[in-house]
Amino acid sequence: MPANAQPKFLASFGRNRGRSLRPYQQGLVDELLPKLAPNPSAPMEGYAKLALEIGFGGGEHLLAQAAHNPDTLFIGCEPFINGVAKCLAGIDTKKLPNIRLFTDDARKLIEALPDACIDSVFILFPDPWPKARHNKRRLVNPETLSMLARSHKKGGRLLLATDHVDYSVWMLEVLQNHPDYEWTAKCQADWKTPPKDWTETKYQRKTTDQGREPLFFECVRNQWGH
Repeated sequence: MPANAQPKFLASFGRNRGRSLRPYQQGLVDELLPKLAPNPSAPMEGYAKLALEIGFGGGEHLLAQAAHNPDTLFIGCEPFINGVAKCLAGIDTKKLPNIRLFTDDARKLIEALPDACIDSVFILFPDPWPKARHNKRRLVNPETLSMLARSHKKGGRLLLATDHVDYSVWMLEVLQNHPDYEWTAKCQADWKTPPKDWTETKYQRKTTDQGREPLFFECVRNQWGH
């Protein structure tokens, strides 16, 4: 990209690197990570189902989902290399063959995926960008959902989670005004109770200890959308 060229997408994440990696972690990034690159043109690689997790942090939820669903290929998207290294360590330790990792903006991958190929999508605790002037950087927005809807199978699952009150209102406004997704909650417990297949993460434990209640929005890619 030329030095003065504008990126296609406004970044929805902050820094992509923290403290220096330990030698074992760096070795995984150098040797294992390149082997786990997804193939957008044939993303399922023979697996029965395909799932996408955008912003997997340290990979706790992603690793648990992959371990419990061996018939599903999971593509995790995360630009923060320290989180990627933690996930790689889990993949290496647990010998999980059904995970692929994408370390750039997830929207670049979504654009390249075939139509109606994804069964499930997880967007868990994305950066809330709390300042009003930064709201435009929020990942959950009409444009992102429209991109997802093209590659998301009708009837497919979308799970959103946040511990940020203002972002939760934003998410619901986006969902309820989008023609391709339907929020499935019937009562308050539905968005205050984690899904049955939920894995509590280190981030969630930290925010709960700080008094921030996580909210879970189960949605479905509707049958009558585009």
